[in-house]
Amino acid sequence: MRARIERLLDRLIHASAMERIAVSLAALFASIIVGAVLVFVSGGFASCRTGLDLAGWTFCYNPIQVYYELFLGALGHPLEGGWSPTNFNLATTLQQTTLLIFTGLSVAVAFRAGLFNIGTQGQLVVGALATAVTVVYAAAIVPGGFVGTVVLIPIGVLAGAVFGGLFGAIPGALKAYADANEVITTIMLNFVAVGITSTLLSWRFQDPDSSNPQTEPIPEYAEIPNLPFGFGGTMDFSTLALAFAVLLMIGIAWLLARTSFGYELRTSGVQPQAAAYGGVDDKRMVVSSMTLSGALGGIGGAFWVLMVHGRWLENVPDLGFDGIAVSILAGNNPLGVGASAFLFGILESGSQSIGTATDVPPELVGVLSGLIILFVAMPEFFRMIGARYLHVEPDEPVWADGGGTDDGGETDA
Repeated sequence: MRARIERLLDRLIHASAMERIAVSLAALFASIIVGAVLVFVSGGFASCRTGLDLAGWTFCYNPIQVYYELFLGALGHPLEGGWSPTNFNLATTLQQTTLLIFTGLSVAVAFRAGLFNIGTQGQLVVGALATAVTVVYAAAIVPGGFVGTVVLIPIGVLAGAVFGGLFGAIPGALKAYADANEVITTIMLNFVAVGITSTLLSWRFQDPDSSNPQTEPIPEYAEIPNLPFGFGGTMDFSTLALAFAVLLMIGIAWLLARTSFGYELRTSGVQPQAAAYGGVDDKRMVVSSMTLSGALGGIGGAFWVLMVHGRWLENVPDLGFDGIAVSILAGNNPLGVGASAFLFGILESGSQSIGTATDVPPELVGVLSGLIILFVAMPEFFRMIGARYLHVEPDEPVWADGGGTDDGGETDA
């Protein structure tokens, strides 16, 4: 049995891109089938006036309608008449896609370095507050209008990246210099981030004109603008923000694939012994990787403030935790993060469409979304496990001339 499992994992590890896509599509289809059965059976225990009568039992939910709303409702029902590419549902989908690209990249960078950053949520929260406070205070000395837009938005994004990166560097330093488990430290720092930001808000940055726990609103001209032919400003989405996220995604992919820093990061994650033998400073790389990961999470927080709410709110959505699933689903590939984030955006927007168009309870809708994520992500998850534990580098040192040690402990000539 063990040998068969190892062969299966080895097959997943060495699967081609087309094979992995085929596996993901098959998993998606399987999740839809399982979910459809679950919806249909659940409808038999619900109360409704009309439904499908079968053997004296009334089934209230139509699985076809549910999945129609889940996937096509997220796009604004493109098969129906009067469809516009700038509709509210599609804006919601792309809004979530944009934010999840940042958090997915944050987790992916850490994973590629062999680190598990479970603290992207905390880094996002800290970066978001830093953005809101920086923009509010900078707006007092920066002219308004177009100049304010050009100056304040980059300052806000930079503030989110810096403070998110600094907060990410903390578990990186603890890992590098104290050998602290980064999973534990990043999880705990999520709670620390919530406590620190809430305390700072009540102490200094609370909006005096509101009883809700929030900062003062940033000026309207400091929010990320939209293209003249894009989505309306009331939709809390900007095509410019999405374009920036896509460019950043491409930039991170280039950084990992084409630069010496990216090579050292990937090598230290896959073959730490070989990286150390090649002269890579493992401690510096751990701190640098977690700092970059935290900065990307902080940028996600900056865009949450600058694009969606225009202020920092105490109840920050779980975008950082969703980024973990986004990264795993993408196989920790920066270019795959975009497609993975788009799927999550569809599930988020489609879930809202199901709630308005059907009587299916939101708890069941959450189960359907969870099934899709679980089925599609599990092959990549097992692939990661197999790559980590089936291809472990040997404990013996590898000599520069290709020789090794024989049974007697002597080196080969």
